[in-house]
Amino acid sequence: MGLPPHHRAKSELSGAAGNTTRPRPETAGRTGGWLLGVAIVLAAVNLRPAVASVGPVLDDIRLDLGLSGAAASVLTALPILCFGAGALVAPRLARRFSSEITLVAVFAATTVGLVLRLGPDAVTLFAGTFLAGAAIAVANVLIPAMVKREFASRTGLMMGLYVGVTVVGASVAAAIAVPAAEALGGQWRAGLGVWALPAALAFAVWVAVTASRRRRSVPDDRTTDAPTSLLGDPVAWQVTVFMGLQSLGFYALLSWLPSVYRSYGISPEVAGQLLSLMIILGVPTALLFPSLLTRSAQQSGWALAATALIGAGLLGLLLAPSASPYVWATLIGIGMGAAFPLALTLVVLRTRDVHDAAQLSTMSQSVGYVLAAAGPFVFGLLHDLSHGWMLPVGFLLVLLVPQTIAGL
Repeated sequence: MGLPPHHRAKSELSGAAGNTTRPRPETAGRTGGWLLGVAIVLAAVNLRPAVASVGPVLDDIRLDLGLSGAAASVLTALPILCFGAGALVAPRLARRFSSEITLVAVFAATTVGLVLRLGPDAVTLFAGTFLAGAAIAVANVLIPAMVKREFASRTGLMMGLYVGVTVVGASVAAAIAVPAAEALGGQWRAGLGVWALPAALAFAVWVAVTASRRRRSVPDDRTTDAPTSLLGDPVAWQVTVFMGLQSLGFYALLSWLPSVYRSYGISPEVAGQLLSLMIILGVPTALLFPSLLTRSAQQSGWALAATALIGAGLLGLLLAPSASPYVWATLIGIGMGAAFPLALTLVVLRTRDVHDAAQLSTMSQSVGYVLAAAGPFVFGLLHDLSHGWMLPVGFLLVLLVPQTIAGL
């Protein structure tokens, strides 16, 4: 990331130099292209609510089910671990069944997983979280590669839309978790279960997309392989480390920020709103950044600015959490809102075609999300050990150093 212009050719992956896969002609101008666009947007809506809806009601879940701090940390880390492990399976599924058919199965499994979380005990909660997380992991890999394949001349625009809608879905999930629970009988399960409805809608639309493309005899792209050829590529590791560390910080706060604020006397509703604010501020940057990045010869300045904003917000949260909570949430939100699309867009910028994009997407998300899963778990563990929030917030501040280095 951020190599000078005369090094731009070297910034692309070297491990796939022999690949000759040609991208599929763009679908935007074909009949049914609008349906694929709608399907991608609906997919994006469903990528984060399974995770984002838990944080605002985590204290209620712990109280109701008697979960320890360690168990709660596992619950918050589980879907992110699934994101990493499931990303390794995605290429094989796409190669065998096609991306479209795989995504039909993905949103069927997501719907079932979210419904399963409505069960009466911790077993169904963890099982549903695992199933939904594993399914979403596959979509995390396939959608960016599909954007590159199907919208080759509008990659920046479509990636901006995809990332922006993903952020909106997460923000809305965080904002309505507590109000939905209160409106539907005061049960935390309502705040989680409501998201089975958009997942079911996404399933229906992807069924329609698959049927439409089969009727039009659109050839499947099944060239995706496991990313073994990238393991020795420094650029691939650079993207992967940046993806992992920015995700680690995001998911740690996504899971625990409401608990931090509630411990300082802020109401559950306001704590959920602060988390939603942190997330929603990523929408404008998500919409603008991919297009800006695709026109920029360097990305190091953007990465440095993003980590500086995150650091300022975390420092405020560390030293004066209740003094200006909206300011800290704003700074963190803008910084993380820039880092996330930067990480995703680099997957596209640093590859030559859909084959390379899928490989780098698989590597950065499988390795990166396994690293990110440590965020919620370690954050909660440090809180249990220290009986406070200074140590876990300080942990996130320290990790900004290697994140910044990876972005240079």
